[in-house]
Amino acid sequence: MPRTLRTFLCAILLMALVSSISAQFRLFGPRSPRPATQPQQMRSASAYISRQEPLKVNQSLLRQATADNVHVVVSLPKQRAYLMIGEQVVADSPISSGKAGHTTPSGNFSVLEKDPDHRSSIYGDFVDGYGRTVRSGISAKIDSAPSGTHYVGASMRWFMRLTGEGVGMHVGILPGYPASHGCIRMSSDGAKLFYDIVKVGTPVKVAD
Repeated sequence: MPRTLRTFLCAILLMALVSSISAQFRLFGPRSPRPATQPQQMRSASAYISRQEPLKVNQSLLRQATADNVHVVVSLPKQRAYLMIGEQVVADSPISSGKAGHTTPSGNFSVLEKDPDHRSSIYGDFVDGYGRTVRSGISAKIDSAPSGTHYVGASMRWFMRLTGEGVGMHVGILPGYPASHGCIRMSSDGAKLFYDIVKVGTPVKVAD
């Protein structure tokens, strides 16, 4: 066999051998680790709060608002409360109404009572002698209270009662959806503004 042809065949065999070894290395060799899948994090309460527009106030109308010319409209679908003069909106506040099983009643009401530092007679905490919360609970179950504790009703600042059963408007957590036990929670600035202007007898319409 001519030397040139033999050299050519050897070169082809050598290239085939190198290619085979390279393929085996890629097949069985170490693989780059895949990035670990990050678990989906739960959304914080602030993420839901940010969905709601903050309190909006028409300062010009606010200067005209009195206890005798305002009324309140609460929209459950929109999760907003409106302080109004006639058909004009004085203040537009985010709310959180009653969750499933504790829905806020709809209809026409009026403010029955105002209490700046009201406490719930139903929901609250069992607190020990050092002021530490031992357990949250319902006052009706006070017979099962941990030893050495007393019951402290949940704070409902700037409370405006709407029903004899205790449903009212007051300061509370606003997660961006209905989450209360029936009351209409408001931001602290919204509840204070409404409280300062309404009076006992102010009409309140809760619409669904």
